Parts: sequence; C-alpha cells; structure tokens
Amino acid sequence: MDSHLPLDGDLVDFALLLDQFGTEQADPDLVHRIVDATDALAGELAQPLTKALAQLGALGVHLPESVDGGGTGVLGLATLAEALGRRLVPGPALPTALTAAVLHAAGADELLPGLADGSALGAVGLAEGDLRAESGPTGATVTGTSGLVLGGADAGLFVVPATGDSGRVWVLLERGSVEVQPVRGYDLTRRGARVTAAPGTAGRILEVDPELPTQLAAVTLAAESVGIAQWCTDTAADYARVREQFGRRIGAFQAVKHRISRMLVTTEQARAIVWDAARALDDARTAAPERALVTAAAAGLGVESGLSTAKDLVNTLGGIGFTWEHLAGFYLRRAHLSRIVLGSADRWAAQVGRLALAGARRSASIELPDGLEPTRAQVRAELDEAAALSGPARAAYLGDHGYTMPTLPAPWGKGADVPTQLVIAEELARTRLEPHDMIIGNWVVPAVVAFGTDEQKERFVRPSLRGEITWCQLFSEPGAGSDLASLTTRADKVDGGWKVNGQKVWTSGARAADYGILLARTDPTVAKHKGLGYFLLDTSAPGVDIRPLREITGDELFNEVFLDDVFIPDDCLVGGPTDGWAAALNTLASERVAMTGGSHFSTGDEALVAAAPAAGADDPLVLARLGDLLTRSLSSSLLGLRTTLRSLAGAAPGSEASLAKLISTTTIQDSWEAVVDWLGPAGLAAPPLETSGDGRHDDPIHMFLNSRALTIAGGTTDVQLNIVGERILRLPRD
Repeated sequence: MDSHLPLDGDLVDFALLLDQFGTEQADPDLVHRIVDATDALAGELAQPLTKALAQLGALGVHLPESVDGGGTGVLGLATLAEALGRRLVPGPALPTALTAAVLHAAGADELLPGLADGSALGAVGLAEGDLRAESGPTGATVTGTSGLVLGGADAGLFVVPATGDSGRVWVLLERGSVEVQPVRGYDLTRRGARVTAAPGTAGRILEVDPELPTQLAAVTLAAESVGIAQWCTDTAADYARVREQFGRRIGAFQAVKHRISRMLVTTEQARAIVWDAARALDDARTAAPERALVTAAAAGLGVESGLSTAKDLVNTLGGIGFTWEHLAGFYLRRAHLSRIVLGSADRWAAQVGRLALAGARRSASIELPDGLEPTRAQVRAELDEAAALSGPARAAYLGDHGYTMPTLPAPWGKGADVPTQLVIAEELARTRLEPHDMIIGNWVVPAVVAFGTDEQKERFVRPSLRGEITWCQLFSEPGAGSDLASLTTRADKVDGGWKVNGQKVWTSGARAADYGILLARTDPTVAKHKGLGYFLLDTSAPGVDIRPLREITGDELFNEVFLDDVFIPDDCLVGGPTDGWAAALNTLASERVAMTGGSHFSTGDEALVAAAPAAGADDPLVLARLGDLLTRSLSSSLLGLRTTLRSLAGAAPGSEASLAKLISTTTIQDSWEAVVDWLGPAGLAAPPLETSGDGRHDDPIHMFLNSRALTIAGGTTDVQLNIVGERILRLPRD
C-alpha cells in the first residue's frame, strides 16, 4: 500500500529514498543501542545518521534553493518528518530541520547552510519556561530557564519562547552562552534538554509571527506521528496475518480485524489533515485564521493518530508488544511525548471550535493544469445558453449537452476527464445552474451505457439525463442486504421475456419511480454471483405491488416491493442473462468528481457552528466537541480532495476513497446528535436551522434520526471495516 507517498510528484522519489534509508540505517539494533546508552554516547551513535541525512539533502529539503535547499517548502518538511517517524530514526535530524524552518521564516537565512549540511544542530522548544527577553541598545538579553526542548541535548542552536516587552516572543540562543541540562526523559531515541540563561545572556529576538513557530512545530510533529501511525498499522497487520491462536490466524477474528482497520482509518484521516496544513503554511495567500484553523486540526488529530495506533499495536501484539525488545514501546513513547509537548487533542479541538465560531473556514480549491482555456470557453458558452432557459427546457438542454453526467462518453456525456469535470463544476457554480439530479439514475445510466443495446440507450439514457424518467433500485431483499449476491428473487425465461417472482425491500422512492433496476436470479445452478440478471422494470407493470415502509423519521421514503409473476420483456434485460453481477458492480462503481471554490465545511458543519452558541460558546466542553467534529469532517473532505488530486496527476487511486465513507457517515451522525443536544428542549419546537448561505434550512431532529441510516446504506460499517481489513490490509477472511 503506497498511500503514504506524497501527492507531489517531486517528493515521491524523496520519500522512497527516505524509506530505504530508514530501513537500512535505522535498524532495530541501532535503536536499542541508543536507548540503552548514556546521553553522550547516544549522541555519538546518532551522529552518523544525521550526517547521512544531510548528505542526502534531507535536512534542507524544505529550504529555498537560494541557500542550496530543495525548495519543497513545508510539504517537504512534512514528508521528511513522516518518513523519520515511520522508521523511528533516532537523533536530532528532525529538530534541526524544524529549527531551520523557523529561522527561515524569521529571516535568519545566514544560519541555514550549517543546519542544512549538518555542521550545526538545532532544536525548538515549545514548553513554556520562565525565560524573559529584553531589548537593549546593543541587542537582546535573555534570563531564565526554558521548558523542555525536544532534541535539545545535542543542539547548538535553540529557538525557544520567552516573555518579551509586549508579550510572547521567540528567541535564538547559542549553546556556548547558556547552560544545557540534558533530560533523560520519555523518548530515549531523541534526548531533550532545558537551557538556562544567566542574567544578561545575549540572545536574538526573532522577527516572526508569534504563532508561526508553534504552527510549524505542530505540522512537523503531527507528520512524524502519521509516520508512527503507519508503521504501527503495518506492523499490526503483518502480525495478524501470521499469528495463530485457537487454530486460526488472529486477523480473521472480527474484533482484531476491525481494530486494525480503524488504525488505518485513523492514519489516513490524520495524513490528509497534516498534508493540508502543510499546504496552507506554504501558500502565502492563506489567511491567518484559515491557517490557524487547519494547523490546529493537524495538531490535534495528527499527533493523536500516532499515540492511539501505538496503543492499539501493543494490544494487538500481546505480550511481545509489552517487552523492551520490541520497538512498539519506543514508538509509543515518541508519539506520547509529542502530545505532551504540543498539548492534548481536546485543547487543539477547542481551538478549532473557537476559530470556526469566529468565522474561519478552510477554502476548497484545486489548482488546475494549464491548457484548459478552450475547454472552459466552450463550457462557459454552453452554460450561458442554458442560463437563458428555465424549467424542463433548461434540464433538457443540460442533459442533451452532457452536463447531467459529464463522465459518460458522447453523445450522453462529455467523456470528461478529471480536469474537465472540475472546470464544469466551477462553471456550474458560477452560473448557479444545477443539472437534473437523477439520484438512482446516476447508478443506472452508466450500466446501461456500458452493457445495454443501442435501442436501450436511446430508450432510457437520454430521457433519464433530461429528467423525464425517474428510477429506483430493486437490489436488497429481506435475506440479502450487505450479502447482495445471496438474493432469491427468481427470473424464469418465458416466451418473449422473463417472469419474475420475489420480494425486494428498502427501495427508496419506488412509488414515484417510473422504472427500477432489478437484480434477479436467472440461473440457480451456478455460483451465486454468476447466475444473476440485470433488468429494467416498469414499476406500473401488472404484478408489481409497492407498499410503503415508515421509517424512524416518520417519513415513508422506503418501500417493500412484491413481484408476483411480473413479466419483463427481453428488451429490458441489460447484457446477457447472467451478466447481472458485472452490471451491478458497474452501477456501484460509477465515479464523479465535484469540487468548487467554496468551503470544506458541509451543511452539517454549518449547523454545528450555528447551534453551538445555544449551549455556551465559551464552554470548553462545547468547544472541544465542536472542534473534534469539524476536524473529522474536514479530514473526510480532504480525503476526497486527495483522491481527486491523484486522478489529476494520473496516479492510481490510494485508499482514501475506501475510507472516506467510514469517516463521513459517523461524523455526520455525531454532528447532528451534537446539534440536537446543544439546542436542548427548546430546540424540539424550534424552526428549521439555516445550514448554508443559500437559504437552506434543515430540521435537526429529522436530520439526526435520518442520519442513522448512513451506517447501514451502501454497506454497513461492520461490512466496510471487513472490506478495509481484507482488501486493503490483506487480513485473512473469517
């Protein structure tokens, strides 16, 4: 699985090189020798690693090319951090690279060459001490003792926070002017220290945004924690594939499989957040509140990912994971220390909540490749024509010109690749046009185009695209939900067609639909996936009995459908009599890309922000809950963005798309539950809540109840976790 590789093609080779370096150089034997050594000897043992990384250009990969750096910015620093975390590379390499990033932001570029070539080592302190900095006519003086400085035991340059004349400042101190007190602490692979400056010690007050060093450190440590999370997930999966208990490999046990699958989910959502925070820090156009929002999200979710997966790894390994011999404990120590230094996930979540309440949002935008101007001009001209129409005429125009489903080949769509889809999405947003939403038809039409006859395409595709035919899906049965291939509805061949008998259930919109896509068993003598037919059923045909099912919301969207000797003509069978499973998979795999220049905040997110003040906008519990939910939602949105960017780059899809549903469904459920909780008893009788800038309103009670279906529809959460475990992590089947 290569989802850990950067999306930026220039950094892929760098990441692969670092993986190779870590595997070959930072072997477990070296790690054990360093953790068992004295402070002085530990530094000597780690020194060759730091020098070797400098020779690879790793310590300056993020620095500008004007100082012989790699010019990759914070994304490069995050790539380095993740790789070093994944291999638990000991020593001061990462603290040195972080120091260089802070000094570059402060304009101290004269110090960067030494840090990049490893001749100078640096460290950044985040923990508050009692240092005070005073400006004077001949420079600044610093007095007091710092808090813990990660990697400080080996550093020659220290960047630490202090109290200045008008608040918090960051000062640069040199080892020769301070007393360095090594701290043989928690992370034995990277020794910390405290520094004490005697009264009058010379220092340099850095001219830098007071928030920026913490933000750079947050992204760096969070990226390192993502690397830790990846190693923990891989190690747990490797172990669960071979370890046997009770006569079975433990990865086949659903409890173990789900635990490791959730480890992967945690890793990938943290990776998406950290990657986006690095992008935000690299982009000078990012507004300060937006930058603060996404770096706070990365600090909370990113650092927590390493700690939670390390704990889960120890539990998966059992006794061996609790030994000094196994590296799991040292990964656990490093991840935990990062959280201790940066602060708890709740603290950062509360910061996300505060920023969101103050109006901060993460913009959703993609930089498109060059050469799309002719495409945009054509799309804009056609949509301007459509804007002059209204009602059914507009829907028909958009359908006929390929905008209902642009991914379809002509003449049904535009054969749109990912960049073209994004151009279309932007232009639709500009003109405020909305093509007909076919709903279930979005699944039906691609299957008919792929497997249907020319007559079927003419009869069903164009009217569907124009909004003249509506569809429902007749797949699930009382005994065949997630295990769809076990369905029992029969289709027996008769003259001119097929006679169908059976029962379908959970059919949304059946009473209003003109047609339904129906899976039925045409050959009971072959394997269950191979004996299915894919039919287009006229819902008004004799023998079709549609009965509404009332849901927990009180609505009657669902239906059960009874089929009693229903005749379906041959010209409504799509493909061959046993091609149904392939057509159904095509239906479920239809992919569309939509990304406009708005916000990553969904309507549910905006409902959260709107409801939180009712529960107390200053309540730390409310703020932490708000920020946690917004962070989870942002991670889901960013996973979708990363999938889109992979497509833009022509790369194979990673695991992001498979995991986004697991994150988004539970987040939506938890979000609407929080909205209802915060509105309290008064909210039970309140009018619907505005959830977007276009005047949309949603009833929180209805949304909360309705959201319970999200972890059932399209495959339950339990089934999805099994799929992640078996198909992505290659864990054994039960």
